[in-house]
Amino acid sequence: MNFLPLQLIKLPCSVEMETIYQNSTDFILLGLITHPKFPGLIFAVVFSIFVVAVTANLVIIMLIHVDSHLHTPMYFLLSQLSIMDTVYICITVPKMLQDLLSKEKTISFLGCALQIFFYLTLIGGEFLLLGLMAYDRFVAVCNPLRYQIIMNPRVCLLMVLGSWAGGSLDGFMLTPVTMSFPYCGSLEINHFFCEIPAVLKLSCRDTSLYETLMYACCVLMLLIPISFISVSYTRILITVYHMSSAEGRRKAFTTCSSHIIVVSIFYGAAFYTNVLPHSYHTPEKDKVVSAFYTILTPMLNPLIYSLRNRDVAVALRKVLRKYASSQRLRVRHIPEKY
Repeated sequence: MNFLPLQLIKLPCSVEMETIYQNSTDFILLGLITHPKFPGLIFAVVFSIFVVAVTANLVIIMLIHVDSHLHTPMYFLLSQLSIMDTVYICITVPKMLQDLLSKEKTISFLGCALQIFFYLTLIGGEFLLLGLMAYDRFVAVCNPLRYQIIMNPRVCLLMVLGSWAGGSLDGFMLTPVTMSFPYCGSLEINHFFCEIPAVLKLSCRDTSLYETLMYACCVLMLLIPISFISVSYTRILITVYHMSSAEGRRKAFTTCSSHIIVVSIFYGAAFYTNVLPHSYHTPEKDKVVSAFYTILTPMLNPLIYSLRNRDVAVALRKVLRKYASSQRLRVRHIPEKY
């Protein structure tokens, strides 16, 4: 006689708790390392990389803005790459650093959606921009006399707007669909930010069709710029091979080598994330690769361009000399106190 009332009491309570849990708007980010033994050390390393990345990219942007010798199409595109890298690292790393020092590692539904949108927009925009930068190098090496005509300010502006628009299209397409799935059960995202594959693992519904469509979209986003890069550098290599001047070959190689290194690093990580089958993926590998291109790549890009680019190094020395001379003049004009 007591069995039926007991069921009637327990059932509504369990349903109510399950409903509340399913409608929770907060996810939990488990982090780069789920249970780090030395969170302070990880914080110090990641924070140092973050400071170097943001500072280096801001210095590149400032140098290109203030030095008239860098007011060329190549450096205009490079400044946009630095802007993307700066925003890119700022949407993931500050939250990661906060979680390392906090017991509550939650992120709201809206915060997760914003991370996904900006991540997709910036990574898509960077894919396209690197492809267009390869076309710029192709014109500079293969059509130097027509370079200023082909790469005029209007074309450069359209390139940049096209990169941002293409990336944001990716964000607008995938973010609403990703966040429209019902999420229930465990809301623990085994990642340090809201990356779509890690978020979809929490869905109550079958997401295999969407993941297939997303895979096709990501491959397309990779194939378009890779096609630009492959064709551009094939033509560049043919042109350099037929150059009679050793100085001309050296200059062409120096001009293109920094871009080739950046492309290799960025697309290598992107290839693993977006092209390799699921059988090659584990949560630990995915987090390491994601950390590579969300944390390390924004730091490496400006360092590669500044260390291997003579024009940037000269512009930096000029700014430092100007700053040092202004400081000496300021000290010299300070009145002596009697």
